[in-house]
Amino acid sequence: MIEGPYFALVVCGALWCGVSAGVFVAFSTFVMRGLGALPAAQGIAAMNAVNVAALNPAFMVVFLGAAVLCAVIAVVTFVLWPEGGTVELLLGCALYLAGSFGVTVVANIPRNAALAELAGAEEAESSAAYWHRYLSEWTLWNHVRGAAALAASASFVLALT
Repeated sequence: MIEGPYFALVVCGALWCGVSAGVFVAFSTFVMRGLGALPAAQGIAAMNAVNVAALNPAFMVVFLGAAVLCAVIAVVTFVLWPEGGTVELLLGCALYLAGSFGVTVVANIPRNAALAELAGAEEAESSAAYWHRYLSEWTLWNHVRGAAALAASASFVLALT
């Protein structure tokens, strides 16, 4: 059974992963659509500005905080090995760490870096071609991040029931 500080830790993990899922879903469902409706040069400039603005304490507390909580929950779960919820807890940790944090590192950040290299050349035809590919690829991987974070949150909730 999950109780005491361990219970509080799992509740925080569920909430943090849920908030991360909300951020990812918001981006996928309307922010990227709005940026995609702009001319390529403006979309590139706007997304580059968003990527810079995202590196702030509030977002980092949510995104990295969820990853740290998942890592701590995984370690505590292995140490305590509770009678119930173990599979759900470890699944939730794996979903967030691989599906949200890992995908960010291997799929979204490299695309953001490539987009940043287009600064100053937004009007070029090759920039417009990359922008259209970026929109579809980045958004697809963002859907994966959102789904993984939501599934992680759900797994933690299931572990508590």
